[in-house]
Amino acid sequence: MTLLEKFESHRGGLIRLPTQLFWYDGRGWDRTPGRICLLLDAAAYAYAAADAAYAASPATVNVVIRLLIDGQMHWVWVAAADVELL
Repeated sequence: MTLLEKFESHRGGLIRLPTQLFWYDGRGWDRTPGRICLLLDAAAYAYAAADAAYAASPATVNVVIRLLIDGQMHWVWVAAADVELL
């Protein structure tokens, strides 16, 4: 089962983010490790052609999940180590 399939089968369930989130809108790190969130959706992330070298890297993040965080929905890039399914 791929990481995407695991997330898709866990829609509507809770997850724990053991690390902090990094917000790309200028807020930086959120300083809230261990956050519990509701998993709303999951999708494969499609890289732009300009990111081809990065996309070929084995460490590439290629799954995004939609979470309910503090009452708002957000898409978050994740790797397997970033998320614990509850």
